[in-house]
Amino acid sequence: MRTLRRVLALATGLAAALAGLTATVPPASADTPLVGWATQGGGTTGGGGTPPTTVSSASALTSALSSGSTAVIRVSGTISCSGMLKVASNKTVIGNSGATISGCGFNVTKASNVIIRNLTFRNWNDDGINVQYSTRVWIDHNSFTNGYDGALDIKRASDYVTVSWNKFFGHDKTMLLGHSDDNGAEDRGHLRVTYHHNWFDGTNQRHPRVRFGNPVHVYNNFYGNVGSYGVASTQEAGVLVEGNYFENTDDPFHLGEASSPAGTLVARNNHFVGSGSGQSGGSVKSIPYSYSLDGASSVKSVVTAGAGAGRISI
Repeated sequence: MRTLRRVLALATGLAAALAGLTATVPPASADTPLVGWATQGGGTTGGGGTPPTTVSSASALTSALSSGSTAVIRVSGTISCSGMLKVASNKTVIGNSGATISGCGFNVTKASNVIIRNLTFRNWNDDGINVQYSTRVWIDHNSFTNGYDGALDIKRASDYVTVSWNKFFGHDKTMLLGHSDDNGAEDRGHLRVTYHHNWFDGTNQRHPRVRFGNPVHVYNNFYGNVGSYGVASTQEAGVLVEGNYFENTDDPFHLGEASSPAGTLVARNNHFVGSGSGQSGGSVKSIPYSYSLDGASSVKSVVTAGAGAGRISI
């Protein structure tokens, strides 16, 4: 009994020590949990504990993504393709080390419960990832570069989405949320998305550009050398911009964009280095989920250490 108590005490001490280390261990060293809107509406589990299937060709990937079965799909190597590959419901798509999707993108349409992680998307000829008419989607720890249109667009009544720990670089139109000002009949009450711990590295615009979604939560992201603007709240949107780090970004956030009228935007606890102060106004609905906010001044180091493909344990 004494030995058992000693073992339990050692285990308890080790657990406490490990818990105390969580603030200093870089996020790249461990998996990161799901936080934000994708935890709502029943949560997002993807393929769950289904035994994984590994794919290494465009034909095998296309077949696995579009299957009606619950699946965990592991992507191996570089898969060259074109157009948009349809992703059906109840899928986890996760890249092995170095996994790359080149020349095409993923179309998550009329689907629910989808997870996409640890992939590099490059040179897509439509969108990198397009989410439409879909709910409970988690897009995490991917890298996006040098594509044709949007890197990661979410539209047409999609809801309960989290976009976390991704890196965007070498690209113009980064993230659109809501595709047009006249789609309110579908989009009002939807398009609720969380964007956190993403790295925008020299990208140009739409980080994100928001219509209708309220509240949309943009927190703890790092904006470095952004060209045109960071966040735009337009057309009935409500956006909370919280605890982000803006560096060499003249226009961090503003109301309205092009012909779209102003939405509302609340900005708080952001950090600015060589950047403008941003434009805010109005109120935003309350955030319904719990989350931990990193101090804004530490966000650059936290995000650059952990964002993008290849930064998680798989």
